[in-house]
Amino acid sequence: MDLAMRPEDVAFRDEVRAFLKENLTDDLKAHARLTPGILADQDLRVEWLKRLHKRGWAAPSWPKQYGGAGWNVMQRFIWASECAAAGAPISSNMGLSMVGPTLMGHGTDEQKAHYLPRILDGTDWWCQGYSEPGSGSDLASLQCRATSDGDDYIINGTKLWTTGAHQSNKMFCLVRTDPNAAKKQEGISFILIDEFPAEGIKIDPIITLAGDHEVNQVFFDDVRVPKKNRVGAENNGWTVAKYLLEFERGGAAHGANLRNALNKLRVVASTEHSSDGSKLIDDPAFRRKLDETDVEVTAVEFTEHRIMSQLSNGQNPGAAASIIKLRGADTNQKITELAVEAIAYYAQPDLMEARTWGANVPPVGPDHTLMVVPKFLNARAQTIFGGSNEVQRNIMAKAVLGL
Repeated sequence: MDLAMRPEDVAFRDEVRAFLKENLTDDLKAHARLTPGILADQDLRVEWLKRLHKRGWAAPSWPKQYGGAGWNVMQRFIWASECAAAGAPISSNMGLSMVGPTLMGHGTDEQKAHYLPRILDGTDWWCQGYSEPGSGSDLASLQCRATSDGDDYIINGTKLWTTGAHQSNKMFCLVRTDPNAAKKQEGISFILIDEFPAEGIKIDPIITLAGDHEVNQVFFDDVRVPKKNRVGAENNGWTVAKYLLEFERGGAAHGANLRNALNKLRVVASTEHSSDGSKLIDDPAFRRKLDETDVEVTAVEFTEHRIMSQLSNGQNPGAAASIIKLRGADTNQKITELAVEAIAYYAQPDLMEARTWGANVPPVGPDHTLMVVPKFLNARAQTIFGGSNEVQRNIMAKAVLGL
């Protein structure tokens, strides 16, 4: 694994920096700063995607034959690192990161031709219909039912924690098509819901602990979906779902984002003061916590580099995606906890108005304190969504350790 930058890598990095300098507007950067989680204002998400699409960079990991950038592993690493350093909006487009790669691996030619261009240009925005009440970590126990009716399925049931459902016009969904299967994983199918929302679909918002509307509960009442929208064979959706989850768990630029967050925390610690009046960065106890976290960030970066090496050899992330997902989530939570400790009593005010896009409400205290608590609260869910830490450890125990 050679991560030294070659002359062509340096040239590409400079090209990326020039693009970001020209296209990453003050509004985009300001809104990215005011977004505690992964779900930005929809208009700004579309604007950023269109700027990327115009340059041919909307899908860094997609092959050129499908309209992607066709970048190699090093180029994708450089792109993620530079975006994190520049304060670009976090990519939270499930169409690009999950649906597209899944269709390339399991979709029909007709599905690829129809959906992939619409994902690239921002026509379609997808949400994920996986978790249900009582079927989160034990996803295979899901009960949302798809009953066969001629050329259609009729769907009844509910999905929970559906990120971005209120901003989406499409949903990819796991449904139970054979309730009598010998193994619960064998009776599940993977389908694409084109008309979303539509008659029979109800979306109820769930407001998070941070006060944000990111997730929802979605109800289905006799919703008709054509069978041609199924991806893969009937009752083989579990195989498709596992393939998709490798991209959900392993596709994020954990190392670059963690390094950027830690660097920002060091700046805050250089500004804030400890109880004796000295700079917090000079407090031995706090500096030790920063250094310990730095070691953890470095471990995540090197784990990510090993995954990069595997990807460059044509391998899927596999169980390594669980390792990076777990360690990335834990380390990010630790950084947000240290940030709350750093700003001390400025953590107390709850200023939703001051961090609402377009508002003109000044924060209480320095600007760098405004988003600390919202990010801390939002990060509490990171060790749960996309498969909880306990699930990731089980995967690693079986697939890596052979237990």
